[in-house]
Amino acid sequence: MPALGIVADDLTGAMDTAGGVAARGYETVVAAVPDASPPDATVVAANTDSRYMPPSEAAASVRRSVDTIGAEIVYKKIDSTLRGNVGAEVAAALRASAAELGVVAPAFPATGRRTWDGVHTVEGTPVAETAFAADRNGPTSSAVTDLLAGQGFPVERIDGTEVSQGADRVAVCFSAAIERRERPPIIACDARTESHLETVAAAAQRFDALLAGSGGLAAHLRLDAPADASPPAPRPESGAPLAVVGSVNETTLEQLGRVPDAWVYRLDPHSLLDGTADGAVAVAARLDRDVPTVLTAATNRSTVDDTLAAGRDRGLSDAEIGDRIATGLAGVAGDACRLSRPSGLVLTGGDVAVAVLCALEATTVSLAGATVDAGIPVGQLVDGIVADVPLITKAGGFGTETTIVNCLDALGNER
Repeated sequence: MPALGIVADDLTGAMDTAGGVAARGYETVVAAVPDASPPDATVVAANTDSRYMPPSEAAASVRRSVDTIGAEIVYKKIDSTLRGNVGAEVAAALRASAAELGVVAPAFPATGRRTWDGVHTVEGTPVAETAFAADRNGPTSSAVTDLLAGQGFPVERIDGTEVSQGADRVAVCFSAAIERRERPPIIACDARTESHLETVAAAAQRFDALLAGSGGLAAHLRLDAPADASPPAPRPESGAPLAVVGSVNETTLEQLGRVPDAWVYRLDPHSLLDGTADGAVAVAARLDRDVPTVLTAATNRSTVDDTLAAGRDRGLSDAEIGDRIATGLAGVAGDACRLSRPSGLVLTGGDVAVAVLCALEATTVSLAGATVDAGIPVGQLVDGIVADVPLITKAGGFGTETTIVNCLDALGNER
């Protein structure tokens, strides 16, 4: 039985959350594609890929994953910008785990995500007022309790003044909520520092609790297992790294702007929409020449807008447009890797990351705790056509302007 089971609604979230636990020395694997069966490990993370599913389907996927992993502690990973089916998935995990309460703390201070007075912010702006709210399943409110309500469980909140008093005080609040409720309560906790998250985790682990949060809270979990079984950090292979960038988040577009032009290989978005994209031979040739390659469809907002317009002209929804772009990029990347083995892979954006791994016939990633930056772990593919190749995943909104370049450098090309 795993000591910890992490259930995430997308791949980059599963990776960054599991990576934070692996950094403390625990043997950690990620089932990267839905319904994959990972090998035994102390920590097992599963990607349900359910962020954009209807709520009922997302809840069913979460329940299956909780049951399949069968871990002593269940951690429901939710997005640090509150995208996705937050309430439905937390409630589903609580039901499946049969815990006595749910403890929710989405803050991730290292990446600028904080919660105070019940309001969740990104770099100081309420999340519902940021670009993340425009996501196709973005947060409709910045109040965490609003997103947890209506799921059949009582919802309460512990504010920052209580959290600041320490784990004993928070534990008293948890006990009181359990006693006054007939059903397990879901309790949203303020946190704006690592110390606050440590306090919440320490208090929650005195109970039979379901924990839910981003990579921030997960890094403070205490496991009843030896912390000495993680594998060594993967070493880049010879050759050049391949990055596949599907995210169109402004942070990612800024990062693409810092990549040398000679490293960027841009596919025509129209060919991706029509399913006629062809570039595998050219990408493989670049890798053979030891040229780091960033495969993408858009490097600026204008191209993104033009692609959306072209897709709508074809009668496609925005979701269908995104799926076609991700599938097309993944197809080219997969064919290129069959022709030339990269020194490592960098995948940005949850949808394209899953699509690329499917194209590579890969299902499982091992993590040793190495990172490029906060929330950006370095793993290694366990299976597939490029098994043992190092893998870095990055959520679209994570990192600084040089993060993509830093990821490429970490895979063996210091240029």
